[in-house]
Amino acid sequence: MSIKKTGVDQQLIRDLAGILNDTNLTEIEVELGDLKVRVSRQSQAVHAVAAPLPAIAAPVAAATQPAAAAAAAPADPSKNAVPSPMVGTAYLAPSPDAKPFVEIGQKVKEGQTLLIIEAMKTMNQIPSPRAGTVTAILIEDAQPVEYGMPLVVLE
Repeated sequence: MSIKKTGVDQQLIRDLAGILNDTNLTEIEVELGDLKVRVSRQSQAVHAVAAPLPAIAAPVAAATQPAAAAAAAPADPSKNAVPSPMVGTAYLAPSPDAKPFVEIGQKVKEGQTLLIIEAMKTMNQIPSPRAGTVTAILIEDAQPVEYGMPLVVLE
């Protein structure tokens, strides 16, 4: 009922929600005169998608070092990995001849750019979700990445 009272077009809301579903965006904000509409979502699938990947890596590690590798391999990527928020091509530096955004052993602050992902001809900075130390970079420069794929491990 409050939607009709404020003059908000329900179709606009549906269209914005559809755009969120069709893309990897998590938030859209539109201003039309005095009207301001923000539609957002939280993606909880990132954790569910990232969790199975260590299980695939654990048998390979277990084959080489049964006890030590099996215990260590699942802990890092599942709990401390920064997952890809979108499908695209990941780049570790702002340009081919530039220094990488981060290196293994480097301390990072929350919000600091870890890498960029090109999606639909747009460069998207991937910020650190928390402060920590980069213990592993799980991708190569210019590597295609999938949604939820672990990119960087922070301790």
